[in-house]
Amino acid sequence: MSGRLNGTVALVTGGARGIGAAVVRLFAEEGARVVIGDVQEEEGAALAAELGEQARFQRLDVTGPDDWAAAVTAAENAFGPLTVLVNNAGIVEFGTIEEMEPEEFQRVLDVNLYGPWLGIHHAAPSLRRASGGAVINVSSTAGLMGYANLGAYVASKWGLRGLTKTAALELAADGVRVCSIHPGPIRTPMTAGFDDSMTAAQPIARFGTPEEVARTALFLAADATYSTGSEFVVDGGATTGSMIVAETGD
Repeated sequence: MSGRLNGTVALVTGGARGIGAAVVRLFAEEGARVVIGDVQEEEGAALAAELGEQARFQRLDVTGPDDWAAAVTAAENAFGPLTVLVNNAGIVEFGTIEEMEPEEFQRVLDVNLYGPWLGIHHAAPSLRRASGGAVINVSSTAGLMGYANLGAYVASKWGLRGLTKTAALELAADGVRVCSIHPGPIRTPMTAGFDDSMTAAQPIARFGTPEEVARTALFLAADATYSTGSEFVVDGGATTGSMIVAETGD
């Protein structure tokens, strides 16, 4: 690899598997030192062991302020001030607005929106000590359009899109860029039960890979020096429109 992230210290939430693990591996390959934050302790510890001295695992429940404080401290103690925060941890619950229990709705918002807010809140002083860096919020195409039976997820991802823009404005003076990634259908543990047919109508008719999202995160961390508050879509063209041609009568 080219060492595009040499000297970078990154904290990746939800970093034990899926998109988060792909980001961790790619960042480490490019020279970053990475703290893997996750509640999946066995998988996170195994990934850190695989990567050796460039990585540390830190148990991190993104809804816990104390966990966030401990994760930032752990990163600074191991590697120095943070230069990149990747808010990737997320969950999904299915159900109509009528069917979903309030506790389920709140849980999704706690992980997907309150968690990234806490992350920026706790990481900002460290990023400032590093004289700038990048925050990368992993939203979704559900932050760009609505989906039936996913009200909580959609609300959380639209909220994260808005939080990205506010954080970009507030942290610009400190040299911190803040952008969001909006993946479409990606093959991860979260989508393991989804049928391939759901991608048939999009221009690139397949599921994406975690590595394809990770490469966008690498671009934002290493190269996107004139982008902040911006949205980067990785969805096979799903939000562009449908490839299905409707039949019309004569």
